[in-house]
Amino acid sequence: MAKYLAQIVVLGAQVVGRAFTKALRQEIQASQAAAQRAGGGKRGAKAAATNSLMGMTTEEAQKILNVSKLDEEAVNKQYEHLFKVNDKAKGGSFYLQSKVVRAKERLDQEIVASKEAASRKSINQGEEKPGT
Repeated sequence: MAKYLAQIVVLGAQVVGRAFTKALRQEIQASQAAAQRAGGGKRGAKAAATNSLMGMTTEEAQKILNVSKLDEEAVNKQYEHLFKVNDKAKGGSFYLQSKVVRAKERLDQEIVASKEAASRKSINQGEEKPGT
């Protein structure tokens, strides 16, 4: 009886170990793919840090607010509508209202970053290289 019990314990440990390593490999592959989608290198690391800090990706925020591109007017319009629809006083969900707020915060951050990048680009294009 003890022999069979020991075999069951060993077999169970092997199954759990294999499942854990498989899940770990999948997670590593998923994080590498996400870093590649974010641009890799420093840009990818910055995007991953922002996603971690904000708790959601830009794509997820766009899906929540149902916007296809980072247009400030469209984001604000969708935010206002979804915030009002999910008002708890009107029978809405506080959880969904919170997700809408977090999505808007995330997209606002991306809009500000894209405006800063555009202004840096225009400044750099306006500068002439000396000696040419």
